[in-house]
Amino acid sequence: MGRNFIFPPSPLIFAAKFREHMRSKSIKSLLAAVFSLGVLLFSQPAKAQHEEHKEPAKDSAKKEKIFDANEVIFGHIMDAHEFHFFSWKGSDGHQHHATIPLPVILYTKEKGLSVFMSSAFHHGEHNHEGFGLLTNEKIDALKLDRNKYAAGHIVAVNAAGEIDQTVKVYDFSLTRNVVQMLLALTLLVFILIKVARRYGTGVGITSAPKGMQNTMETIVNFVNDEIAKPNLGAKSSKYLPYLLTVFLFILINNIVGLIPGTANVTGNIAFTFVLSMISFVVILFSSNKHYWGHIINPPGVPGWVKIILVPVEILGIFTKPFALMIRLFANMVAGHILIICLISLIFIMAALNQYVGWGFSPFSIAFTIFIYFIEVLVAFLQAFIFTILTGVFIGQAIEGAHEDHGDHAHAAAH
Repeated sequence: MGRNFIFPPSPLIFAAKFREHMRSKSIKSLLAAVFSLGVLLFSQPAKAQHEEHKEPAKDSAKKEKIFDANEVIFGHIMDAHEFHFFSWKGSDGHQHHATIPLPVILYTKEKGLSVFMSSAFHHGEHNHEGFGLLTNEKIDALKLDRNKYAAGHIVAVNAAGEIDQTVKVYDFSLTRNVVQMLLALTLLVFILIKVARRYGTGVGITSAPKGMQNTMETIVNFVNDEIAKPNLGAKSSKYLPYLLTVFLFILINNIVGLIPGTANVTGNIAFTFVLSMISFVVILFSSNKHYWGHIINPPGVPGWVKIILVPVEILGIFTKPFALMIRLFANMVAGHILIICLISLIFIMAALNQYVGWGFSPFSIAFTIFIYFIEVLVAFLQAFIFTILTGVFIGQAIEGAHEDHGDHAHAAAH
């Protein structure tokens, strides 16, 4: 009876001790995990800072090598104050450019008229006489609003080199679009005068036409037979000089724009806008009472339909020049962008890997040459489309006059 008995612990006590043991173990594991995470987080910035201080030169060198296709494409299709052909990096580490500077003509109320060459800006790196040329780098560095400022624009700057928004700059410069348009016009006039003088000497009249006469005679006959006569009838000879001028002017600007380094004049919305406005004026002055009568009071149409039809017809008067403007602009811009994109692919691939760039070059050049031949066809096609649509719209404006003329002739015959 004096013997002591030792009972094994009950299952409840054993479970409680096991839970306490696991809880302490979980807390230790959690503390170890938190410590490890803290070491990882705090050591990463230190490593990043070390890498930043260690390799800034490599990062900047990589950024310099990146080819900006966006800048090249928009640099070609947009207007500029110089003709830019190509750039290269010299042995001194600086970028050099092969360009032809153009005259800059500016006017401000504060300074009056300022005239100098665009080379004074050194491609936007320097300011001159209180003016600065904006570049993409400047716009990004100064954090300017791209809806208000664009690369290639000239702005007034103060002594500190900051943009002076209180000074309004009026730019009358001879940009590359203007200069190229004048050169193309001079070339066209020279060709026409030369051909006319040959006809004056009897070549092409008493004998067969030679050289450029053959080309011009073919173009004149084509515009007369395929555009003027089918759409204007008896009045074709009256409008033929205008249609020929439009066709040749667009054609020669399209072809000159395909020469590397030149501007895409017909791909400028201002150029196509002015051309379409001239055609719009010719259409309006060619119209008659029957033309306006069919627009304001369409014959043979119920009154309730006229409520819908008349506004549509009036809107159609203005959509005609708009269609002329957009069609020429969009087609010429699209072709030039496609050519530059194909060429840019070489440099984009070379930026990834030099051997890939060399390997891709033959395919890119082959496609570029193919598109170039297509663009020559498009140059003729877009000149033809603009001219024939102008002829169609003029023909619609004078259509009532043909009906009148036919009625009078019929009455006179009776």
